[in-house]
Amino acid sequence: MAENLVETSVRLLVVSREPTVLRPLWAIGEANSWGLEIVGGGWEALERVQSGITPNLLLLDLPRGEVDGLHILRWLRRLRPALPIILLSYPEDAGRKKEALRLGAQDFLIRPFQEKQLELIIKRHLAPLDDDPEIFSDDIQQIGDDKFFVCASPIMRKLRTQAELLAQTDAPLLILGEVGSGKATVARLIHNSSVRSGFKFMRVNCAALPGDLLKAELFGADRASSSGSVRTKLGAFELCEKGTILLEEVTEMPADVQAKLCQVLQNKQFLRPNTDTAVNVEVRIMAATSGNVEQALSERRLREDLYYRLSAFTVQVPPLRQRREELPLLLHHFMHHLAKHYGLPPRTFSAATLDACGSYSWPGNLRELGDFVKRCLVMGDKDLDFGELVPNANGKAEHVASRAPERSGAVPAPSESGERPVGLKSLVQSVKLEAEKNAITGALEKTGWNRKAAARLLKVSYRTLLYKIEQYHMVCPENHTSRLGNGFTGMGNGLKGNGQRTSFYPVEARGKNDH
Repeated sequence: MAENLVETSVRLLVVSREPTVLRPLWAIGEANSWGLEIVGGGWEALERVQSGITPNLLLLDLPRGEVDGLHILRWLRRLRPALPIILLSYPEDAGRKKEALRLGAQDFLIRPFQEKQLELIIKRHLAPLDDDPEIFSDDIQQIGDDKFFVCASPIMRKLRTQAELLAQTDAPLLILGEVGSGKATVARLIHNSSVRSGFKFMRVNCAALPGDLLKAELFGADRASSSGSVRTKLGAFELCEKGTILLEEVTEMPADVQAKLCQVLQNKQFLRPNTDTAVNVEVRIMAATSGNVEQALSERRLREDLYYRLSAFTVQVPPLRQRREELPLLLHHFMHHLAKHYGLPPRTFSAATLDACGSYSWPGNLRELGDFVKRCLVMGDKDLDFGELVPNANGKAEHVASRAPERSGAVPAPSESGERPVGLKSLVQSVKLEAEKNAITGALEKTGWNRKAAARLLKVSYRTLLYKIEQYHMVCPENHTSRLGNGFTGMGNGLKGNGQRTSFYPVEARGKNDH
């Protein structure tokens, strides 16, 4: 039977029947205004965590000689990887500490313990109270220090259910999805929900490394040092023993590395390059790609035998445009997370911004959304211009949003002049260019348009600064030009290579101002 002490923002779920544990906990909870919920066993705790509001922390008291306690811990970690769990144990069970920590427990306290000691440990592992409360909702699941899995739509809830099922097997897995859709997040969710969660999760981008380096990265190498000794460099398959390895953009993997990977999948071992050393592999292999698998197979960029071994189970990660109902939650979540990361106060989104975001196609998916929220965090969203071309139901392109007004919730149509406003995907680039231009202007003003001094102030080369001055069409004001002296020379006759006269940009000032 569960009991609630008080309604409070901090909730502790306690799994224990021992009065010697419950008495100090009641006192600690009352002193700190924490709410305590008491359940008698691990399976009841599982039901509470799965069906009710997730607590801020769980204390699991292992009865003397209990054999199922760590099994319960494994399932709790699958359900709520971000939930801090503290285990209380008798001295004769102290040998299980290493296994408990491997399975995801944050701390392991051995009896007898002092009330103050227990209180300090609980406070150490409680999530900060100013965290976003949605972190503890069923729609947002934390899977890493700064990684979250959001499943507020039917298609994403179905994906989470699929991930929980796939976590119960060790078979290879192929994850498909567009760039930025969250393939690595899904792979991490499956890893965290599996029995391998206590071991490493590693990502290797097959498109980022040339063949020889990729082979050494995966399989290691024995290299001779200058002293004549042989130094062994371990590869990812050895470093990630008993864990999970994600091979990103597997269709870009060179053919010889694909052949070696096939041997690993078939024989669970490989020969380290340039040696006869056989290495056993105990790791779950996942592969991901944003490319067209059928095209890669037809062009022989992906081996058929490798594809068949990897695709025994296939997961399709939906793009953001297929989960539009999650956009308000995602926008709020990204804003809160980025504001905390950069130490800035979070901003709210206007109704017009939410409407425009709901109409936009988001070709860059979550990655593009994160960049957009970062821009809103810094600049606000009152003066944003929306204007992307997206396919409508008939397959024709049309404008879906234009300038977002400050007070109206409606999104107006494009201007009659036909000028297309800046799109969402170019907003971040626009902000970057504007910031760069402002920085250059400030440095030039500060140095009295002494460009060499401004270049030193900006920590760029003199040639780069001259290029940027021309790129942004920046002209030296008359009050600064008059101070440059008679030793100033311009761009020859002021003509471009095509004979057209260009704007006046200083190139070389041989007077004292540029030295």
